[in-house]
Amino acid sequence: MSLAWSQFTPWASLVGGVLIGAASALFVLGNGRIAGIAGIVASPLRAALSGASIGPEKTRLLFLCGLLAAPWLWRLVAPLPASSVDVGPLALAAAGLCVGIGVRMANGCTSGHGVCGLSRLSLRSLVNVLVFMGTGGVTVYLLRHVG
Repeated sequence: MSLAWSQFTPWASLVGGVLIGAASALFVLGNGRIAGIAGIVASPLRAALSGASIGPEKTRLLFLCGLLAAPWLWRLVAPLPASSVDVGPLALAAAGLCVGIGVRMANGCTSGHGVCGLSRLSLRSLVNVLVFMGTGGVTVYLLRHVG
């Protein structure tokens, strides 16, 4: 294995991490709620589908708008990184379904448990992150070396 040193971006990664941490801290301080993306996405959708007022969900909708606007704002500073998808639409749908099931089983997503839960020293979040990362590692190993 070799490292692609030309792709090594410690300063951009540090700034990104600081921004994620600051956004999470501001969200919990201002809202009293964890900035888990699965919950932030699900709550306004649940309110809209049930016919309830979306008024109380304005903060979450603004958070989502910020997430969607971030790549466009980044383009003002630097080019977006190249991305590629090496699998077909069926595999992507299956992967999305697995992630969705995992999020429901874990009662939260990687951002809720990994960023917010670990920073609060939550044992439940630690267990979930270990399961997320372990499952991801095993899956990549199986797909690349066994399958």
